[in-house]
Amino acid sequence: MNIADSSKLNTETFEMQGKCPFGGDRIGGAVGSPPTLSDWYPNRLKVELLHQNGPQANPLGEDFDYKAAFETLDLDAVKQDIKVFLTTSVAWWPSDYGNYGPQMIRMAWHAAGTYRIADGRGGAGEALQRFAPINSWWDNGNTDKSRRLIWPIKQKYGSALSWGDLMVLTGNCALEIMGFPTYGYAGGRQDAWEADNATYWGPEIWDPNDVSSFDSMVTRDKRWRGQNGDADYDLENPLAASHQALIYVNPEGPYANGDPMGSARDIRTTFTRMAMNDEETVALIAGGHAFGKSHGMVSADQVGPPPEIAPMEAMGLGWHNPKGTGFAQYTMTNGIEGSWTPNPTQWDNAYLENLFKFEWVQTKSPAGASQWTPADPDAPKTPDAHLPGQMHGLMMMTSDIALKVDPDYRKVCEKFLNDFDAFTLAFSKAWYKLTHRDMGPKERYLGPEVKLENDLLWQDPIPPRDHDLIDDGDVAALKRDILATGLSVSDLAFTAFSAASTYRDSDKRGGANGGRLALAPQKDWSINRRTVPVVTALQQVADAFNERQVGKRVSLADLIVLGGCAAVERALADGGHPATVPFTPGRVDTRQDLTDIEMFTWLKPVVDGFRNYVADNYAPITSGRVSPEELFLDKAYLLSLTAPEWVALVGGLRALGANHDGSKHGIFTDRVGVLSNDFFVSLTSVDLEWRKTDPKGMTFELVDRASGAAKFTATRCDLVFGSNAQLRSVAEVYAGSDGEARFAKDFVKVWDKVMMLDRYDVRS
Repeated sequence: MNIADSSKLNTETFEMQGKCPFGGDRIGGAVGSPPTLSDWYPNRLKVELLHQNGPQANPLGEDFDYKAAFETLDLDAVKQDIKVFLTTSVAWWPSDYGNYGPQMIRMAWHAAGTYRIADGRGGAGEALQRFAPINSWWDNGNTDKSRRLIWPIKQKYGSALSWGDLMVLTGNCALEIMGFPTYGYAGGRQDAWEADNATYWGPEIWDPNDVSSFDSMVTRDKRWRGQNGDADYDLENPLAASHQALIYVNPEGPYANGDPMGSARDIRTTFTRMAMNDEETVALIAGGHAFGKSHGMVSADQVGPPPEIAPMEAMGLGWHNPKGTGFAQYTMTNGIEGSWTPNPTQWDNAYLENLFKFEWVQTKSPAGASQWTPADPDAPKTPDAHLPGQMHGLMMMTSDIALKVDPDYRKVCEKFLNDFDAFTLAFSKAWYKLTHRDMGPKERYLGPEVKLENDLLWQDPIPPRDHDLIDDGDVAALKRDILATGLSVSDLAFTAFSAASTYRDSDKRGGANGGRLALAPQKDWSINRRTVPVVTALQQVADAFNERQVGKRVSLADLIVLGGCAAVERALADGGHPATVPFTPGRVDTRQDLTDIEMFTWLKPVVDGFRNYVADNYAPITSGRVSPEELFLDKAYLLSLTAPEWVALVGGLRALGANHDGSKHGIFTDRVGVLSNDFFVSLTSVDLEWRKTDPKGMTFELVDRASGAAKFTATRCDLVFGSNAQLRSVAEVYAGSDGEARFAKDFVKVWDKVMMLDRYDVRS
């Protein structure tokens, strides 16, 4: 069972009390036997993850057009409704200082802040803050109240305004009513309809009922590699938060130890993993802490369970606080109490001014959390958020002091101290990046506040097309020119797939558009070495064509994909299944100066089973902790493939000989370059058996049972299609006597899907 299910049922009250409702005290199982496949077989490949959040879960139906619905909104009217709400207060959860703005900034920040550059997962895009496990993370305490407070606005605009768009828009409106000029806003986030079961959030086992001490929970943290203080001490990929159940870092310092330099290390690691540089990091922290306060009036061990296991009558709200009213001056979130500035609802530079003007002394909050207070008794005070006339001393967190003691962060702080306008612009752009980083290309952006004229490097810009598209006659001629180069079917298909398969649906980055396969860093990846001479030859074909044209051009990006289509058509014809492979022109070549090499390096695969690639130095595999087939499944997920599409695509790539190094692993045919179902026939044969050829079981050979002769070789990323029951069931369809024609048709369909994954310029 997942951590949200780790509860015990009280048979008198039907309340969840920290252990599984089946099997007494045994987490994860009914009496005598666990109830789930994962409990029974923990190493089973969870192919069903490819089908989560399917159309059956969506109450709006597959035909619902969110773009069309969003564009019916009067965005100014929506924003006005939000801004009116922000300066009110309701009795069941009163606003601090009579302004919900700071609370809503936190909600939006924590929704977007789950984004991580390593695999593009997280972010505000699907409003996953509504579901487990994110909705019940310790660091998201009381964001459930924020979402419930804006429900009347969501209810008013219905399906035309997604939760993802509303949460970010509310954060923007909150900044604006407090005097901050936002950089812009784009809609277009489509909500998920079920919890995300595919994302790996960390190796820890966490009991959400154990709120007695966050410190005791993080001491079991397993995500850091190496020894603390060593040069190789680092956070496990693809994780971005420093500890389980956090968005970024523990504000009290690593393991709540109050160490500012250790906190600076964690901040730099986590914000870098979230695609932020030092200047953006300081801008976000200093900008966010210009508003509002932190809450720590009640000890954590007195606060109730998070939303996912709260009592039914709480109706999805968690963290019940039994002290006083449970809210207002009694509110509890992270345990730290106080405000950073004298005017917590106004944009100013007081946060940085106070951080550097005063010496700060470590102390404890009423809840016992580590925090800092000015040593100078004459330092400015801040008003109580709810009690008129009461004043309090300022507060800083250990993660704030970190910005002062770290030399590089300090330089950025001093720059912003001396230039408030530069600080304002930096925070405005960093907030825009934070809340839009996971949305992909600007073709997906909706609304009148979209800054289409301004390209930011993190948006992976592609220049606008300035020439006419090639027509059907040009396509046919170019196919002939490509095949006339003598490039093999295998090399052409491999190159096209290598360009397109960088796409990841998590943050809509990568893909063939832009022609970045010819640019650093992709051209230098070892997995792409085989593409280099192919790209050179295709560039010559493109140059020759373009020299003959007036006003019409073919981009290298288009030609790489077209070369793959020509190769597949040749393979289909040679296999006896002639067909035209769809091709949609319109890709544009970008430039090296428009390519953020550091950020694109994160797209480099460590395992790509489609091309039978495993990086030599990938530690999780060599340590035996993560298998290649698990990461192969993850790659299929990021390409938004179904299980049948995954099987068909791999079978076709193996028939085409599309291994990254030209090896024979998985090439179960003597007709390489012909689209046949030979891969599936050999994979499912009862006359053959597989034997390991290395102790770790990474490579295998196929042996004829009768003669004992070795026939083929394979990797785990080949054999998984015969060993996994769900994948084998699909492979058997294609291996059948009537399966080859079906396979050929399905391969063409999934090939076109992969080539078009990034074409948001022509698809919704």
